[in-house]
Parts: sequence; C-alpha cells; structure tokens
Amino acid sequence: MAKMNFGGVTENVVTRQEYPLSKALETLKDDTIAIIGYGVQGPGQSLNLRDNGFNVIVGQRKGSKSWDKAVADGWVEGKDLFEIEEACRRATIIEYLLSDAGQIAMWPTIKKHLTAGKALYFSHGFGITYSDRTGIVPPADIDVIMVAPKGSGTSLRRLFVEGRGLNSSYAIAQDATGKAYDRVVSLGIGVGSGYLFETDFRREVYSDLTGERGTLMGAIQGIFAAQYQVLRDHGHTPSEAFNETVEELTQSLMPLVAENGMDWMYANCSTTAQRGALDWWKRFRDATLPVFNELYDKVAAGEEAQRSIDSNSKADYRTGLEAELEELRESEMWRTGETVRSLRPERR
Repeated sequence: MAKMNFGGVTENVVTRQEYPLSKALETLKDDTIAIIGYGVQGPGQSLNLRDNGFNVIVGQRKGSKSWDKAVADGWVEGKDLFEIEEACRRATIIEYLLSDAGQIAMWPTIKKHLTAGKALYFSHGFGITYSDRTGIVPPADIDVIMVAPKGSGTSLRRLFVEGRGLNSSYAIAQDATGKAYDRVVSLGIGVGSGYLFETDFRREVYSDLTGERGTLMGAIQGIFAAQYQVLRDHGHTPSEAFNETVEELTQSLMPLVAENGMDWMYANCSTTAQRGALDWWKRFRDATLPVFNELYDKVAAGEEAQRSIDSNSKADYRTGLEAELEELRESEMWRTGETVRSLRPERR
C-alpha cells in the first residue's frame, strides 16, 4: 500500500506495480471464486478473472437469460457454470454481484453457505451499509470485503481487453481470517483495476448513490434536457441543439478533460469560450449546490435506499421501468442523438 497525495490530501492506494498479478495469483492459488449474478458487473469481473488465470466459477439460475449469456461467454455447465447454491458450496470466495434487490431476496440462500473462513465480496456497499433495511448481516467468522470498479462492467471488460484498467475502490468490513487485505487487493487486481483506493462500505455507497443521481447520470441528463429545450425553444434545429448540448461534450471535450483536466481545457479553448466558462461555472455551482446537499442528506438518511428497495420489489417494477425508459428513449433529444451517432464517420 502506498501513500498518494490527491489535491493536498493523503490517501492509501494500491497499484499494479507494487501488487503485481503474479502476487495476486499466488495469494489466491487455493481459492475458488464464485461469481453470483451475471448482470451488470458479473460478466466483466468473471471474464477478467478467468483470463488472468484465477479459479473462477459462475453461479446463476439455470434457464435464465443470464445463464444463457454465461454459456455464450464460454462458461460450461458442470465445469465452471453451476446453479447458485452449488457454486456457493464449492466457493471459498463468493462474489455477491446480484442487484441490490436481488441480494435481499437471495440472502437466506447465500448465508447458508457462508462457512467459517470464507470471504463474502461485494462491489457495492448497499447491502451492508443499509443492513437494517436489507437484512444482510454476515456471520462473524468470515471476511467481508469489497472492490467497487468506478464504471460499468462493460467498461471494465473493454478496458481490460485493451490492456488498460478501470480504477476501483476497496474496503474491508470484516477481517475474520487475517487475510482480508490480501484477498481484497488480489481480487481488485484480478478483475482488472487500474489502481485501488481505500474506502469503507458506508462512504462507497453514499458517494455512489450521490454520483448516480448526480453528475454521472441524473444531473447530467437534467442539464442536457434543459439546454436542449432552451435552444429548441429559440428556433435552433434538433441537430444543432443536440450537437451543441451533447455531441461536442462527449466526443470532443470530455476525452480531453479525461486526459488533461478541466483546468487544461479552460486554458486551451478560445478566449470567448474561456471567458464565458469562467463567468458562468460558479453560477451553475451555486444553483445546483442546494440540490446536491438535499440529495446527499437523503442518501445518508437511507431514504434513497428505501425508495430503491420499495420500487424494485414491486411485481410490476419492470413494466413501470420500461415506460420511464421509453419516455427517455423516445424524447426528441435522444431520437436526434440516434441519428447523429449514425452519421459519425466511423459508422459509415
């Protein structure tokens, strides 16, 4: 573990240079890692672990779409693809990668197989942090650990195949064996993390729920929609409104921000854009800060968690979800986006 300075604050990080794959493989050479859930994170993490040489099996309900996807990805029934309980029985490390609602429903089944010395692994702090609402309370004689990639499972896999990595946080909630640190870091390296930074389950879920509802998805969609509407209301065409709102940001500016930072972007744009950005960014910060404070308070109070639990447990949840997604998908802005994407040179 190394000490790194981030903006004047020292944090604990682990890099692949100081904890190489060979060390991770040696640490887990006697372990069997079961991936329970093959939805968002399961495919990327399991395939990366398998390609890196770890002993990995997948546990999924036979006959489900996820089972079929696992088969299509090369997992073989009876060899490294099993029903959930059989995978848990065989495993020494259980990666619990079902959805938050799925984890609640499956917990009584999983808990039966958490015998002394095993490790229970999460990629989200939800189930443990809100245990009073989820009922997920692991036995005291196992390790409880987390690696949370900072991106989708699709991105995790794509970057791995490209020879790169997606940064992840790691946390230890319970160290019953004295091996929790080496286990969690080895798994973090194994799933393809760029570097690992230390957190805890509570901080991970608070930041994650805030981010998803904020700049990662909720707030950015809200800002897109507002600017697009203003431009359309003032006579700009759908193509022009979309290009100025979304396309230029995602295709031109954000890659440069990712490479060099927003400070570099401000220093390297036209003087007109520079002046406008400097004059207006604090206005947007001040306008949205109360919303972000309200959001964080609701996350910390468990209100957002409870809303997710209540909503996702409804029998008609998928029907309602599809209606909401269709509204987004069929909006003029994103129908325009579909056309714009089809016109990108690489798609011709």
